[in-house]
Amino acid sequence: MANMIRLDIVTPERIVYSEDVNMVIARTTVGDIGVLPGHIPLVAGLPIWPLRILRDEGEIQLSVCSGFIEVRPEKVTILAACAELPEEIDIARAEAAKQRAETRLQQTDQELDMKRADAALRRAMVRLQVAEQDKIKQ
Repeated sequence: MANMIRLDIVTPERIVYSEDVNMVIARTTVGDIGVLPGHIPLVAGLPIWPLRILRDEGEIQLSVCSGFIEVRPEKVTILAACAELPEEIDIARAEAAKQRAETRLQQTDQELDMKRADAALRRAMVRLQVAEQDKIKQ
């Protein structure tokens, strides 16, 4: 158990993931981090990006769409606006969301609409990336 660290991923709707893992690899708003047991305490923002989890059984990725990561020597907590395991991703829905966002980005000239469409596009692309990575592993 000394080579494991607890990972909890929580969204406003539910606990998405709660297990002991070997390592967590995350992109923060200030750079990429790899978290092993005994890591120094840290709090950082998370952008829309895949989260990598290394376990004895292999690596999995989750789609995370912004939030915060809190690291303590024995535990990592991720508070995310949304997060999905690969098997939860509806590929057709993500493809449709990607198409809608791309269309909005081409048609709009209002800054707020552009930011929303860009965020929607990034979320859809991350979901598709995580789903594709899961299919490759199988």
